[in-house]
Amino acid sequence: MMETNAFSSLAVTTLPATYRLLPSSCCPDKDLVALVSRLGTNDRVSLWKISGSKVWDAQVTAEESAGEDIVAFAWSPDGQSIAVAHNSSHISILSLQDGREERVVDLPVESYGSKQTYSVTGLWWFKEQEAENSQTTLPDIFHRDSVVTGSAHSILKMLPLLDHFQEDTLKITATDLFAFQGSQTRTSGKPSLPSYIRAWPTLPSNLLEASIAPYNLKPAQESTQGTNDIDTSNHGSILIVADNAGHVYSFLEGSYPLGTISVEPCSVISLSKFNGRMSFSAHLEPASEKSIELYPTTISMPILDGRYVRDFARCSSTARELLWYISRVVKEMRACWFGSESTSGARELGQKWVRALEAKQTGDFGEDEPTAILDLTCLLLTGRITEPLSDLFGSGEQMSERGIQKWESTVTDALSKLRDYAEKRIALACQRMHLVMEEIKGWSRIPEFKAFNLNTLEVNEILLVCERGIMISGWLAAVARRELFRFKEFIAWLRFEVSALNPSNDGTTPPARYDVLEVNNYFMSGLVVSSIDKWFIGPVPQFPIGSVGIPVKQKPLSEVLQRAKQAANDTSQLAWQQNITQKDLNHVDRNLDALVQDLGSRCQKLFSQATTATSQSVVVTRHQPAVVQPEYEKPVLDSRVNIREWRVQGSEGMREYLAMFCTLPEGPCFCLAKLLHGNEASPHPLSFHVVLFECSLAAEDSVQLELLEAEFFDDDYIVLIYRLRNEDGSTFIATVNYNELGYQELHPEWYVTREDLMLGALSAWRAGQLLPARLPINRCRRLAPSITTPVSLAVNGRAGRRVACILDGKGLIMESLDMEGDGEDIEATGEEGDEEGGVAS
Repeated sequence: MMETNAFSSLAVTTLPATYRLLPSSCCPDKDLVALVSRLGTNDRVSLWKISGSKVWDAQVTAEESAGEDIVAFAWSPDGQSIAVAHNSSHISILSLQDGREERVVDLPVESYGSKQTYSVTGLWWFKEQEAENSQTTLPDIFHRDSVVTGSAHSILKMLPLLDHFQEDTLKITATDLFAFQGSQTRTSGKPSLPSYIRAWPTLPSNLLEASIAPYNLKPAQESTQGTNDIDTSNHGSILIVADNAGHVYSFLEGSYPLGTISVEPCSVISLSKFNGRMSFSAHLEPASEKSIELYPTTISMPILDGRYVRDFARCSSTARELLWYISRVVKEMRACWFGSESTSGARELGQKWVRALEAKQTGDFGEDEPTAILDLTCLLLTGRITEPLSDLFGSGEQMSERGIQKWESTVTDALSKLRDYAEKRIALACQRMHLVMEEIKGWSRIPEFKAFNLNTLEVNEILLVCERGIMISGWLAAVARRELFRFKEFIAWLRFEVSALNPSNDGTTPPARYDVLEVNNYFMSGLVVSSIDKWFIGPVPQFPIGSVGIPVKQKPLSEVLQRAKQAANDTSQLAWQQNITQKDLNHVDRNLDALVQDLGSRCQKLFSQATTATSQSVVVTRHQPAVVQPEYEKPVLDSRVNIREWRVQGSEGMREYLAMFCTLPEGPCFCLAKLLHGNEASPHPLSFHVVLFECSLAAEDSVQLELLEAEFFDDDYIVLIYRLRNEDGSTFIATVNYNELGYQELHPEWYVTREDLMLGALSAWRAGQLLPARLPINRCRRLAPSITTPVSLAVNGRAGRRVACILDGKGLIMESLDMEGDGEDIEATGEEGDEEGGVAS
């Protein structure tokens, strides 16, 4: 007897707009479902709970890709992100927590023809599976996270963290603060990244691995950062994208590009991964035929079976984080000194004050040429003040105590920031960058990294640029420290002169507490023209390290210690050296901003060239059997065959199940096929078994049905949605155990495509060689009356979840079902949710 009330209804939800449900919409490890809606010309993603409440909306289609449809989802192995594929040149990775766009994965599709005909045919995210022999390895009791002792990352792990730098993207708007819970619309705002940072191949951001403190890192975590439990579910995972141009793009951990694989003139429709190996079984669809090949194509990536690619990707990611950190720090230093679009810089205050004095000299007192510095020097040395200078000191907001205090605090803060940032951030980050590139230099000399196309000369040039950055940063810190001292002396002199010109009530004048020489030095270099300007203007520094006084040849430690002992024993060597010559370094270019951009461009080029190592080592093996003329006539289909697939890997090989259904002149047809594949070396099908169904219920001979949708649920069951062809016309959801069916073997005669397999089953049935069966449905449930056909289906057969979501043809009603429920509370839950037009819990 058929059980017609077998599943519990979790919710019948009335959606606020028209939505689309994709086959991969159900989250594997959470009670969530992702829907697609249309807003204007753009698609957006909405995350809903299975119970019927919305979590968030996210606008993910870029402006240049307006009008492109969202075609596929892929969930990250750690369950924290979702990859969204468009019919455009990028994949969006969204956070599952709030819908924020974590990153954008660009696809190099510009040279592959017109974008109007471009489309994504598949999106998969495979978790790394350990090989069987890896169980004998020692456990990671020291929490090294696969870091080799003595490598760059092991050294970075022991260094103190660089001070965090707040992201520009952490701004919260009033809409975010006051919107109702669940109604926030997240937009995919792109930060203003430099071109070399945007094109830099990188893994997902990990600031701790780059020895940089995250913005939200608590002080208590700094000492325990190496021992925290880290979720490594995404480590070694592969995100794969296939398009209709015959290209396959792969990304390590959903971010780091591994190059492009070409399978032209076909496109990959389905893909599965072999256990324990970076080899994939792909089914192709030739461009000239709208049919999927039955024999799989093996795509093997042997270089990913080792650790070389991920180790190199980690170094690339660390280098990017350090360069992006340095770039933002230099930008902040430049803004505090020269100013930005919204703020004025400390550099302008002295120039503004001098221009005010010159304006009084030429405008108010009729002098032909302004002599501001001469008047200031005369006052400093002789104590005689000119009328324009006296007028300036006696009036104006800038000459009040409040104005002088503001001037002093602004310039002091700017010079202190330049000194501290250069000494404690840029120099240390360049040292860490040098450490990473030293490891890359070592890799460029060993055969195992030959596929990465590393040029030792290019790495040496990058190391030289890092050394210049370290030296220039220390130089800037020294100059900023000296100028800060001179500026404080200048402010002390300025306060003295202003108080002398405007004495207090008791008639006393504070004593002079300033250095005349330092104040005069600030007049000449600091007040109008500062030497610090050279750190932000000019060409890229190209000077040899030895030309600025740094010895190229480092003396051995024993010789340095011997010289120190001699100086300690002979005090005459410690006497003041009269004839000390100083090098004139005014001609030396020291533009730190240009140096960082040059360093970033060089590194990005080096790391981008190495990303082709995986694609160059890929082995694509296509299996094309010989076509044999069939013994009987090949049927012709009037409509396209709908195909669903499922693969089960076992010790004897891979079992592939196909569910194929279409409409024939005789009526609807449903066929299940079981194919037994060989191992990775010989993956072509070894045997074909099929079962052909009459579209009628096994228990009710007179009731015909129309199959609307089908999806494989797990290794045992397939979920069907069908509509009865009687007067009632009700729509049902049911499960069928496809392992317990009476499959009959077919001889592989002319089966080249999956459609051929179904046609072969039809031909065998018409020839009387194959007996049809009726659908063995024993558990089903009537869907809510508001669910209209056609329908969309998404299922999750993972243990502990096991749900199914059905969206009606109008995209306005969604019903969620517990496929393991006993169905006792079906009517109350389903009808209540339908009557209220909302969410039923």
